[in-house]
Amino acid sequence: MTKFFSIFCFICLFSFQVANAQNHSIHRVKEGETIEEIAKRYFVTPFEIYKLNPEAKKELKPNTILIIPKSEVAPKITTVKELQGFKTHKTKRKETLYSLSKKYKVTEDEIKKHNTFLYANPLRKGDKLQIPIFKTTEVIEEVEMYKTYVVQPKEGKWRVAYKFGISIAELESLNPDMGDVLQEGQEIKVPNIDDEAEKQIDEQFSYYKVLPKEGFYRLKIKLGLEKAELEELNPELKEDGLKAGMILKIPFNEALAGIEEVKINLVDSISDYTQKHIAVMLPFRLDRVDFDTISGPKRSIKKDPYLNASLDFHSGVLMATDSLKKLGISLKVDVYDTKSRISEVEQIIKDNDFETVDAVIGPLTSKTFEKAASELRSYHVPVVSPIGTDVKLYDNVFQSRASSDLIKSRVVNFVRADTLVTNIVIIADYKHMNPSNDLKKEFNAATQVFSRKDKKGVDKYFVGRTDIENALKPGKNIVFLETKDAGFVSNVTSILTSLIQKEDRTTNTEERNIILVTSEFNKAFEGDEVSNEHLSKLQFCYATISKSYDENNTFVKNYKRKYNITPNKRAVKGFDLTMDVVLRLVSSEDLFMSVTKAPVTEYVENKFAYKKKLFGGYFNDTVYLVKYDDLRIMEVKQ
Repeated sequence: MTKFFSIFCFICLFSFQVANAQNHSIHRVKEGETIEEIAKRYFVTPFEIYKLNPEAKKELKPNTILIIPKSEVAPKITTVKELQGFKTHKTKRKETLYSLSKKYKVTEDEIKKHNTFLYANPLRKGDKLQIPIFKTTEVIEEVEMYKTYVVQPKEGKWRVAYKFGISIAELESLNPDMGDVLQEGQEIKVPNIDDEAEKQIDEQFSYYKVLPKEGFYRLKIKLGLEKAELEELNPELKEDGLKAGMILKIPFNEALAGIEEVKINLVDSISDYTQKHIAVMLPFRLDRVDFDTISGPKRSIKKDPYLNASLDFHSGVLMATDSLKKLGISLKVDVYDTKSRISEVEQIIKDNDFETVDAVIGPLTSKTFEKAASELRSYHVPVVSPIGTDVKLYDNVFQSRASSDLIKSRVVNFVRADTLVTNIVIIADYKHMNPSNDLKKEFNAATQVFSRKDKKGVDKYFVGRTDIENALKPGKNIVFLETKDAGFVSNVTSILTSLIQKEDRTTNTEERNIILVTSEFNKAFEGDEVSNEHLSKLQFCYATISKSYDENNTFVKNYKRKYNITPNKRAVKGFDLTMDVVLRLVSSEDLFMSVTKAPVTEYVENKFAYKKKLFGGYFNDTVYLVKYDDLRIMEVKQ
């Protein structure tokens, strides 16, 4: 027993020394104490205590030793004096009120208060004074651990978390109803630290979110920064160490500008193996297919774009269900032909039990989709839009296709982040005058160049060499090209390529680099007359909802083996979307809850990062930024 007690004392002493070395303290739990009471006593949050003592979440037993983190909130201490009596003092020569106040540890005013003759007369030798005797008590004022903070314009979770020195997870724990996206003017709860202690975002630096199980060694490999360099920019690391979810200030790095997307592999997060039930609504329009002859269905497929698109998408869905079964997932799939008619969608929902359905994929067209979403809203069934961007975002709607505004903003931000750019040029045809003017608002110093017209004022979709050359400058030029005409793309790109020049001191030729971008990538840039070699030399860059897949991808190989054809984008979207919806269902409570648990997911060609509108449904808030590099299309890592 004595040996056990000695060991216990040694452990407590060692824990105390370690805790002190890390600016922590220890607390022995008393009978009946709660974690909230302990947190309040040490001016910390229960979340902070649980982080250092995870076992306390299960049960808080008496005599348990807890490690208490250092508080970020300074308690306010008030001194209270209580009069206990008096001591008589006979004044000696050279004594003053000041010397007496120091001797008896009272103030001069307190001596005068109890010896009122001193208000009218100076202190003299022989005066008999009543010196008050006080009992001094320090009282710790009740401190509010949190305060209300009003979200500023363009302020996301990571900015607020960094500002108040907490992780994103801690911020979300303090505000469980804050939503997925912060809104300007929204009031949230934050640590009650002094205004001077709030950290400000410096746009000259980049910021990085620490991933789970990420230590200084991994950060050195990823960021190229030593531990000492990180601690110099983030002094709190010396006291608290690295914590998952914390935001680190790092030297500006274009590849890591902003907070890195954390892509989640949901295959590793499967937790629910109960059968899931999904429905797929597509406009096959089988009532129009000619089944009377062998060649009839083939003709129907060629003539009917709805049937063609539906079959492609459905082939991807079938591939996904096969892959999900191999993962041990039990899945029931109902496929409905909407016939591209609102009345048919209404009848399908009326005739079938959708209360047991976990998610609906489709319909494809905007009007039929809106009808399905509105009808299923009362059942709180999530309805996922495969291709639409103009769908009405009811609170049960998931818009899987990123909006054109997001695509444009991604390109604009890419250009704005390039500090080496000396000149910006916007080339457009007259049909794209509005997009050109919108870009001009973003880049006030940019030069606009429009296609030429004939004498009748008809756009001829071409520009002359001098039109572009006069707008370029020595150094790095970024050129926006806004058009849907393949001939105009060919005309502009051939001229731009010829205007690239290297520095030549013998001929006094200055270097001129040209980067081509567009805010709206379309088929014109893929036209037969457009040279991929020119696009590669111009390092053509654009944002897109899907990237090019790897031919060695397992899905691609299996698809070729099954259908004897390479999958097109509709087939890939069917596969990616079905995989994402079902994997979200089996790794979270439901599709709605998965938005928080799986912020970003990625498959063959598509990635999904759903954000919720304050009053409405969910939209995909992520796109790819790609560029032509040596005749290949490569993703631009930011």
